[in-house]
Amino acid sequence: MTQWARQWRGLILCGLIGLLGAGVLSWPSYAQVDPAIPEQSAEGEVSTDLTPPSDSFEGAVPSAPAAPLRPGRRVDHGPFLPSPPPSQRLQTLPSDRSDRGVVNATDPARGNATGQEARPGRRPEHVPRPPLPPSQRPRVQPAVPAEAAGETGSPAAGDPAEQIAPAVIELSPTGRPPSPVVFLAMQQELKNLIGRFESALIMASSRHAPTVLTLPTGQPTLTAAERAKVGGRGTLLHPALGEAQQLLSEWDGLLAAGQHAQVRDRWLTARAALWDNFASDRPIDQGEIRAVWLDRGTIVQARSPEGLRAIFDKLAAAGINTVFFETVNAGYTVYPSQVAPEQNPLTRGWDPLAAAVELAHQRGITLHAWVWVFATGNQRHNRLLNQPADYPGPVLARHPAWAGYDNSGNRIPRGQDKPFLDPANPEVRSYLTRLMTEIVTRYGVDGLHLDYIRYPFQDPGANRTYGYGEVARWRFQSISGVDPITLSPRPNGLDRNQQIQQQVLWQQWTEFRTQQVTSFVETIASTLRRQRPGLVMSAAVFANPEHERLQRIQQDWGTWARASYLDWIVLMSYAADTSRFERLISPWLVNESFGSTLVIPGIRLLNLSNSAAVDQLQASRDLPTPGYALFAVADFNTELNAVLAQTQGVGSPSPTTPYAMAASRYAALQREWSWLLAQDRLWMHRGSLETWVTTVNDLGNQFETLSQAPTRRNLADVRSGLTRVKASLNQGVLVNTTNSGYRVRSWQHRLRAIEQLLAHGERTQP
Repeated sequence: MTQWARQWRGLILCGLIGLLGAGVLSWPSYAQVDPAIPEQSAEGEVSTDLTPPSDSFEGAVPSAPAAPLRPGRRVDHGPFLPSPPPSQRLQTLPSDRSDRGVVNATDPARGNATGQEARPGRRPEHVPRPPLPPSQRPRVQPAVPAEAAGETGSPAAGDPAEQIAPAVIELSPTGRPPSPVVFLAMQQELKNLIGRFESALIMASSRHAPTVLTLPTGQPTLTAAERAKVGGRGTLLHPALGEAQQLLSEWDGLLAAGQHAQVRDRWLTARAALWDNFASDRPIDQGEIRAVWLDRGTIVQARSPEGLRAIFDKLAAAGINTVFFETVNAGYTVYPSQVAPEQNPLTRGWDPLAAAVELAHQRGITLHAWVWVFATGNQRHNRLLNQPADYPGPVLARHPAWAGYDNSGNRIPRGQDKPFLDPANPEVRSYLTRLMTEIVTRYGVDGLHLDYIRYPFQDPGANRTYGYGEVARWRFQSISGVDPITLSPRPNGLDRNQQIQQQVLWQQWTEFRTQQVTSFVETIASTLRRQRPGLVMSAAVFANPEHERLQRIQQDWGTWARASYLDWIVLMSYAADTSRFERLISPWLVNESFGSTLVIPGIRLLNLSNSAAVDQLQASRDLPTPGYALFAVADFNTELNAVLAQTQGVGSPSPTTPYAMAASRYAALQREWSWLLAQDRLWMHRGSLETWVTTVNDLGNQFETLSQAPTRRNLADVRSGLTRVKASLNQGVLVNTTNSGYRVRSWQHRLRAIEQLLAHGERTQP
């Protein structure tokens, strides 16, 4: 079949789709959502399979004379279908949300309310509304009860955005023995905890060690038996490691003997001993991003610049160097805006953003304006503001046509509590652009942090989807010839060819919505960077597998990162234990590359013990990350503040520019290696050791040269030196610690983080 014939065959099939009306279709098998999601998994496991299914189908026919949409392809000005024949035109129906008449946008003879011809790219005055089947007709959502609508109330039941990933290891409070799978996870977690414990101890102990490595005198040549001993279980760095090491050596025998309760109890004892003796009384000297979300509730409680001053004093004492300051929340700004319809009533009378910028900069802290993007209301906040439970927020109250809807006609999906704007609406995009431009031009913020940069959570497998704003529907119909409200992820009852066509159209609808978010990120980043060169653009995103995110919230942050639309990706990797935390972030930090964009893990403090929080902090330091972000200031407590002050708040402020952070991190590694050599705990063959020590010291000098003269040649020298140091670590290095394998892996990860900082600096640092 010729290309021309295939294209016209697709055109004919697209016209036939309009005749299907509003039939209830079924969810294609290729787009099933992976049930193993962090928020709702019954087993408590996270899928690490990041390979999305193919977007193509054998025998698939394009729906228009153009190639099917692909992830990342722009659709704003794609090809448009000609008007269908009268038998295939949509019928004019009264609106279900407005008393205005509607006009068939696909019939140029009808025009619009002003008599102008309806053209692709023009916002329609009225939108065609095909009849909805009974299963998709609007349902009235019950109002949120007053007792559940408060600021401190529990999250909306079932809202995945408000949940954290469950713990990998959950032991019964009754003492019931765990399953064999859980015992295996416990064993691995204890090994990793030993590695993290030793990482913190070595980093703290080596703080005053010299950065220049020197060869030990008289280091012997190891025999094979001695090499095996050093490469396995070495001598203890701390007495608390004794019970953990002993338990691991007896683990298999105890389980084989049926001593399950003993293993469980000793594991809990060993973990508690390691947590209680974590090196939290000495400072960590390493350049890193130490960020925190400063939430609106804490800002409201501050009441004045004087109240904010106490908060920033506490953050500075804790060594925090980056603050995401909640600036736009639920459609309200915390500052007096000339663009937004309303300042938060609880912050009127003063300007928290202006005060925060001044207070942060006085303390050497960078301040990023944290902005809700497409979520524009919050039912739980309404009671605090004396608003009805179903109040959509000040933006949608004034511009109801800007709203998005689910496929049942609801602005707020079932089980959630926030209405969303329609990202496909040009007026929405213009408003958000003007609002963010106002923030970065009126205030000296160091960055802009995008939150709710997505659609609401959906469940396509249950036919609960979102994105059916008036303009989104019209624009997609202009491209495909089909109103997306007539599509379904469940195309049952059709023959094979019809099912394939429905699958292709549904995938195009998913990609269309994904592209609305991606194109806004691209546009707002380029616009604001023109206004404020050097502005750091970042976003808070979910750490879920890519295919799941695209199907459920249309958040393609991997594309944003690889295309350098953003400077930082901040993962909302909120987990109930460190094992789950590592499983959430490792696929993105270890297995993926995002060019010059930095990926920063986030830790949620709510319901997390201080020991578990410190453990997750150390896990992030042992992986290739530039730092961490804590959610949120409201959940800081006195004990955690004291730990952070002791480990991060002593000495000079941590460097925050990319090259300076990279140099500081390499100097920390040099001190660790120097300390281990002096303690006779780092081994190589004598000849290899001499070469390695020289290579390490040369790279230190190259970093110093780069910091003084950040030229391309000096950067190339540093990168070349890093490659040589990394290669040497893979060739016969032995570390006399309890978990020597973990030690070498963590060094490799930290060297990779340095490479990422250099790539980021090359793009962003003059």
